[in-house]
Amino acid sequence: MIAQLWTAEVVYAGFGTPMLNGAIAVVGGHIAGVGGLEELRRAFPQAEVIHKGKALTPAPANAHTHLDLSALPRFSGHYADFIRYVIASTDKRGLEAAKAGYAELAASGVGAFGDIVARDEVMDFLLEASALPGVAYREVIGVNPEKAQEVFKAMRPRLLAWKKREGKVRVGLSPHTAHTVSAPLLQSLAEFARLEGFPLQIHLAESPAEVEYLRRGSGPLAPLLAPYRGRWGAPGVSPVQYLADLGVLGTNLTLVHGVQVDAADVQILAQSGCKVVSCPRSNQGLGCGEFPWQLYLKHGVEVALGTDSKASSPDLDVKNEALSLWEKVDPRVVVRAATRGSYRVLGLEPPRLTRGTPAAQIHIW
Repeated sequence: MIAQLWTAEVVYAGFGTPMLNGAIAVVGGHIAGVGGLEELRRAFPQAEVIHKGKALTPAPANAHTHLDLSALPRFSGHYADFIRYVIASTDKRGLEAAKAGYAELAASGVGAFGDIVARDEVMDFLLEASALPGVAYREVIGVNPEKAQEVFKAMRPRLLAWKKREGKVRVGLSPHTAHTVSAPLLQSLAEFARLEGFPLQIHLAESPAEVEYLRRGSGPLAPLLAPYRGRWGAPGVSPVQYLADLGVLGTNLTLVHGVQVDAADVQILAQSGCKVVSCPRSNQGLGCGEFPWQLYLKHGVEVALGTDSKASSPDLDVKNEALSLWEKVDPRVVVRAATRGSYRVLGLEPPRLTRGTPAAQIHIW
């Protein structure tokens, strides 16, 4: 049988280091080897070399999205205005939007996903119908600290009941943000998640407005949250430090966004074992800033990629998320984040391309 050597700008087998001058040897519809192009040329001297595009990888994973926001047109503007936009669009959320989003997600070729679930019927759908593995994180919002235990007690039995129905999809928990979940509720949810084995995702350090609100209690989020909060004093620290002070950080917690951080914040995250999901296209559209890749790499924090929702991103294809960074960040870094990093954030074993793997399992970017 005639061999082919498939090449791309980046070749990644799902383990080790992504390669810039790599190739995959394909013989009879299966992988016969993965390695450096020159090495495989020597091993398969008669092989035809075929350049496939940007990257060759196992199936990527979308580590963060909101499927039930898939019916909303993409918003572009300031973060606080985006929150108002989502609140005003409640009637467009729900099961049908989530089903449409799931279909788009599956069609993109991902091997796993992490979804923030705002409605119980969406959780039921994902647990019953998803052919893809992943984590469905039930979102919790509760700004008023006086109602923290009421909110927690209402959510607790539902989470435990869903956990008994886990299959391909695991049940997780998502305190929405540090500014839309009160301190006592954050602590109750984090302790419950640790005791019962629920993975956590929280939107954190996403925007300058969030930092201003937590440090000084001012900025565009203040009038938005004032009617719901009751008496409240700004903690006066960064979002990361705030969660650290509350005892919320830990190995079961993944931060989504993590844009507005400094070296001290990232060191705290590294020491606590937290992971991070970057959503660069959403961050760009909402004026949140740029993700500090080098800072996270320096401190060894696991980084994944997610699309966020169609309300703030053009599509649910995590490959496009990575490609949007291709000229800004080392492409080997973003390829790893979209594959191995995203699976690890979701608590899943990353797929591998090894000898004998069907060539149909190679994803071409």
